[in-house]
Amino acid sequence: MTEQSSPGGATPRTPRGAADGTASVSAAQPAPEEAAPVASRLELRDITVERGGRPVVKDVTITVPAGEVTALLGPNGAGKSSLVLAVGGVLRPRPGSVLLDGTELAGRRPEKIRAAGVAIVPEGRRLLPDLSVDDNIRVATYAMSKQAAAEGRARALELFPRLGERLTVPARLLSGGEQQMVVLAQALVSQPKYMLIDELSLGLAPVIVNQLIPVIHSVAASGVGVLLIEQFATVALSLATGAHVMEGGVLRYSGTAAELKERPELLQSAYLLRGSTIEAAEVLEAGMVEELGEVGGNPELPSRAPRSSRPRRPWRSRPTVRGSRSGSPRRSAGGARS
Repeated sequence: MTEQSSPGGATPRTPRGAADGTASVSAAQPAPEEAAPVASRLELRDITVERGGRPVVKDVTITVPAGEVTALLGPNGAGKSSLVLAVGGVLRPRPGSVLLDGTELAGRRPEKIRAAGVAIVPEGRRLLPDLSVDDNIRVATYAMSKQAAAEGRARALELFPRLGERLTVPARLLSGGEQQMVVLAQALVSQPKYMLIDELSLGLAPVIVNQLIPVIHSVAASGVGVLLIEQFATVALSLATGAHVMEGGVLRYSGTAAELKERPELLQSAYLLRGSTIEAAEVLEAGMVEELGEVGGNPELPSRAPRSSRPRRPWRSRPTVRGSRSGSPRRSAGGARS
């Protein structure tokens, strides 16, 4: 049988399988759609934490998405640090769940939680003061393989080049900003999926805080979820996508950081400004959240007026008392020796 040629002179090819009358059907069918991957997230569900037999965190639920900064604002005594310690395994929530991509972490030991991908930066810059910067960083890699430790250390020093210049310096000789860099580096060497940073800016000068903010932004941009616990609203809200306000162990606000910045009255109603004359707009503008713990309505803290408004005590000199405790005679008011 003679094959017919096309008008252009080319001989058309017979599809595979058409010679026996069965054409390939699977090639014409679209490939089955793959299920969309579930977004990674850290979930704190109904967390209640007791200290000294008293609940200091009550039914708190927070979701931390991967690759974003979530802010948790609140004054001293609000329960923020207790929540961080519960997530890190130092305290056990009763009841409550800590879920990492659906896996329960509550009740595990701190090193197991860290190995699972959740790193904690506790408040207070807790370092080994007599060890060098390098040794403090290496201590945080004790449970890691040699290769993973080297990669994590390189990543931390890339984010904090200043520490590369101070590796041999004892931690006790570092400035407050450098010590904060070291504790952040200790968390980052494990290359975590999530970080909880308690009081990033506490006790630091604004110029140092401005150096740390781009680092936190870079960490989140790399895919790490960050829960940033802060007193200063301006610091946290400049980085965060989501925001929560905690007071008295209870969440008073949960929403977006943008809404909290655009509607400062939400901050005023939710963030312990009861009885305070400070306007919420001034708080957001000046970053005066730390002062609110002293001025405003936290019932667990004594109210204290700002230092500039306190009345000064009149200066009085103490009367000079002659003699000593060794038995030397002293003159009485009438001048006679006693």
